[in-house]
Amino acid sequence: MYIIRKTEQNIINKTNKTGQMIYSVYGANNMYRNDSVAIDDWLKKSNKAILVTGARQTGKTWLIRDEIKKSEYTKFEINFIDHPEMVEYLNAEMSAEDFLVKLKMIMPENCKPHKTVVFFDEIQKCPEIVTKIKFLVDEGSFKYVMSGSLLGVELKGIASVPVGYLSVIRMYPMDFEEFMIANNVSNVTLDMLKEKFETCTPVDEFVHQKLLSIFFVYLIVGGMPDAVKTYVETKDIREVDKVQRDIVTLYKEDFSQYEVEDKKLKLLSIYDIIPAELNKQNKKFVFTMLDKELKFSRYENSFLWLKDAGVALPIYNVDAPVIPLLASKSSNVFRLFSSDIGLLTSAYPAETKIELINKNGEVNNGAHFENAVAQQLIANGFEPYFCKKKNFGELDFVIEMSGKVVPIEVKSGKAYKSHKALNNFMSVSDYHIEKGYVFSVGNVAVDGTVIYLPIYMSYLLKEKRIEQIIVDLDIEGL
Repeated sequence: MYIIRKTEQNIINKTNKTGQMIYSVYGANNMYRNDSVAIDDWLKKSNKAILVTGARQTGKTWLIRDEIKKSEYTKFEINFIDHPEMVEYLNAEMSAEDFLVKLKMIMPENCKPHKTVVFFDEIQKCPEIVTKIKFLVDEGSFKYVMSGSLLGVELKGIASVPVGYLSVIRMYPMDFEEFMIANNVSNVTLDMLKEKFETCTPVDEFVHQKLLSIFFVYLIVGGMPDAVKTYVETKDIREVDKVQRDIVTLYKEDFSQYEVEDKKLKLLSIYDIIPAELNKQNKKFVFTMLDKELKFSRYENSFLWLKDAGVALPIYNVDAPVIPLLASKSSNVFRLFSSDIGLLTSAYPAETKIELINKNGEVNNGAHFENAVAQQLIANGFEPYFCKKKNFGELDFVIEMSGKVVPIEVKSGKAYKSHKALNNFMSVSDYHIEKGYVFSVGNVAVDGTVIYLPIYMSYLLKEKRIEQIIVDLDIEGL
């Protein structure tokens, strides 16, 4: 057994922090978040309000505070959990004009118009503020940012969400790129990985093995910022596990509140069996694990709650890998993944973590690999599905990318070039599949229309952004 330590990572130690990337500093460590770019752009360019949502403990509050601190703006913050009296003060039935008057009354003198960001944190406790954002934005005295957990659940009850006045950022746990940065992997290495991904050329084998080792640690630590911070500072997996268990406890406290209010919700029972379900060869969620007499309709609200709360990720089945995938989605056939690979791994015995650290190829790591890829695809803006077809087999994931269906297989073993199901689907001309990806422990390789990529490169699979679509109308003579 070996433990990954800084002294063993000289090849990928950070050599230069300037010029290529701006780092947000969390304590003494580099805790870069991709979402910092979006918040920075909003501060500099946007007149809209912004809503930052996501599961608990994904770093929303810290990131907002950090970005405002680096800006030219003064921050005025109200946390509705820390200051419950503010809920009654600002959530009372009143006009938007009166709301602004009451808001200004509690703001300190240094909060000048056009130079202040008003930050409403834990907005789920005072959700009606969202309905007043249109007026506040139009009035224009201040910039407004809101954040909170469970917003996917809480905002469903809001009568009027101001479309066109509110930008939404959904934060997820730290992905593998952010994890590498936190652990001082250099920009040189990150740029190299991007270049190898784009050109489909192998990574130097020594570096490849180093990066695999880091990825296997990521499978244990995951992407919750507090867990990552604890790992960077201590390198102690036991301490990381304590942080993860505390987060799970917070989640379950949320569950208990909603289970009391709605007897139909069975959140805890579903959440607790995710690891066992993913460990099965057939990873389709089986409802009889909960109740032998169970019908999906009885539990549908519970699954939707977990999804909306951001703590579980359902990946639905499609009948065929054809555009649009949504058209053949089966709403009651799905796999259920954890929102964070570290929280998933924390539910397994300590022996499992030791085997991951040792990269034991004899152990089935399929559940961990697939969960990591699922959460990465979703964080990158894709809506992944899986596809199972009789006599064809099963594709782990299918996504829409650049207007095409792209199948993805995830292999945890050494026989990653054996993928009968992928071959079967790609051989059907009516599916118009031009390429497929296989993520595994192997290096970069190309075989016809199949691209083999190391599992740690999954964060690089992104949709190309189209900056502008200019359509110039010819109206001469009209």
